[in-house]
This record gives sequence, C-alpha cells and structure tokens, in this order.
Amino acid sequence: MIELLKKIFLVDLFQGLFVTFRNQNPKYIYTEQYPAERPKVAERYRGAPRLNINPDNGETLCISCNLCALACPENLIVVTSERSEVTKRKELVTFTYDTSRCMFCGLCEDACPVDALELTQDFEMASYTREGQIWDRQALEEGPRPTQYKC
Repeated sequence: MIELLKKIFLVDLFQGLFVTFRNQNPKYIYTEQYPAERPKVAERYRGAPRLNINPDNGETLCISCNLCALACPENLIVVTSERSEVTKRKELVTFTYDTSRCMFCGLCEDACPVDALELTQDFEMASYTREGQIWDRQALEEGPRPTQYKC
C-alpha cells in the first residue's frame, strides 16, 4: 500500500528535484546574452582564416610559395600561381580554403614565411551550404562579416 502511494504522489521525482535544486544557487547562474553581446574568446583561440594584405599598396602578402598547402594535414588549401613576365616572380592567381574540413591546428599559419595566412579569433563561420564553407581569395582577404543583431 505504501509503495502505491509513493508512485501516485511521485515521491521519487520530488526527492530527485530536491537534490537538484539544493545544489543550484541562483546567484551563480550565468547566462550570456549572445547575439547582443559578443563573448570573449581566449587569446590563443584559432578561428576563421584570413589572408593578410599589405596596407601600403593593398596587395596580398602571399608569395605563392605553397608551404601552407604542404603543411596542411587535411589538404584543404589550394594555391595556384603564375610567373609574371615583368617581375619574374610568382603571382597568386587563386587561393581556396575549405573551412568545412579544417581542424584549426594552425600548421598552415606556422608554415607561412611572410605571415600572409592568419587564423583570427572570429568564430561565426556558419553557412547553409557546403559551397559556402569553401572560401576563395576574396573572401579570405575580406574575412568573415559577423552579423550585427539589434535588440
């Protein structure tokens, strides 16, 4: 009879809820207001890639050495270049970076001799399509554009 009353009045449920609420102190509960307030990320966080440009002339710093593509364990960086007739240097033609396969290890950033490739602290890289995750040279130079929400 006692077991039946315990099942009817949900005694076990209330005992479990008591244990849960006893260990939750409301003054320690913290909720981030994410879209309105951007969270602070760690200083060494590696996020969205960016191709740096020279502020003096607006050209990319990439010298098309292909070391970043060779250092990448996922083979997601594709660099193509052509030799210039005038300067006799390799000039960057295309640079693609597949962020959907990237594990953000930073080996490509370390391999770059001129610091042209950088992993920034931007973390908003969501896309509705797989093609949106493959960034070309223009997207890498501009960097991700975080959505500004108004509350």
